[in-house]
Amino acid sequence: MILVTGATGILGSQILLQLLMKGEKVVATRRSSSKVEELRKIFSYYTDQAEKYYQQIEWRNIDFQDIDSISAVLEGITKVYHCAASVSFHPKDKNKLYHTNIEGTRNLLYACEGSSVTDFCFISSIAVLDGINENGEMDEFSDFKSALPHSPYSKSKHFSEMEVWRASAEGLNVVILLPGVILGSGNWSQSSGVLFSTLEKNKFNFSGGTSYVDVRDVAKIGISLMDEKAFGERYIVVAGQDYYKNVATKVRQKLGLSQPSIISDELLKFARFFKFLGFLIPSLQLLTKENIEALTSYHKISNQKVKNRLDYQFISIDESIDFHLQHYINDKKNYKS
Repeated sequence: MILVTGATGILGSQILLQLLMKGEKVVATRRSSSKVEELRKIFSYYTDQAEKYYQQIEWRNIDFQDIDSISAVLEGITKVYHCAASVSFHPKDKNKLYHTNIEGTRNLLYACEGSSVTDFCFISSIAVLDGINENGEMDEFSDFKSALPHSPYSKSKHFSEMEVWRASAEGLNVVILLPGVILGSGNWSQSSGVLFSTLEKNKFNFSGGTSYVDVRDVAKIGISLMDEKAFGERYIVVAGQDYYKNVATKVRQKLGLSQPSIISDELLKFARFFKFLGFLIPSLQLLTKENIEALTSYHKISNQKVKNRLDYQFISIDESIDFHLQHYINDKKNYKS
């Protein structure tokens, strides 16, 4: 049997669906606060047999801070896709990020020891990458440099990776995926699901850019790499890069809104000096050195390794945005009606 953690999230739900569509027997974890009923809606974005696949899920309750609880969940499991994680770039969420991402992953891996689990897929992030290769691109060898400033989220994913590599050294078969910003449908108020609502509400944008990838590609690649036993490696999973302003312009045009206005790098850096006013203006708390760097930089990231390994062709960023943005628009209309 296969276990998927974070099964109600954008990526976990897609991995879960693709495994079910392959005829696999799948177990999904849930916490007391998980809204599992929303999976029917998420499945419906991708298949007209959402109810059929939803009914095939075996749910198991989990507490990632209790190894005994995790051990019970792992009974009969041979493969794990670990998608459960917290995503935030707000300084106040540091402890939550470390608690969920690092400690939760460590406890899951400890519970895997001596269990029936042999194969483990971990979802990391391009946020852990530092440095460029001879082509001026970040790749799988762009190792995290502790001397550089990093957001708590970046640190939490890096140290989670270290836990996975420790388990790998002790005999667990591991695959690590490093996706960019994941474009998906549903969960419009969580993680990368807030992208469209954020761009809709905020006219202002920034000079930098990042890498994007469709959720269907991340799931398909993760499953393929596990099936091919591509263990002991990590793989960058991005369709390509684009500037924030280009993505914002495309989304806002589709929503019938004006083009975004770009906040200059100088103004952002100047505003950082007023971060102490965060108790009056909460958004100023986000103006950390690390966040400003992310908003004003643009790094090329290579996806060549996974393309070569799987002979894979990614869904384009534009096609992905069109697909998921239409679901967002439809859901807004249905909600209003």
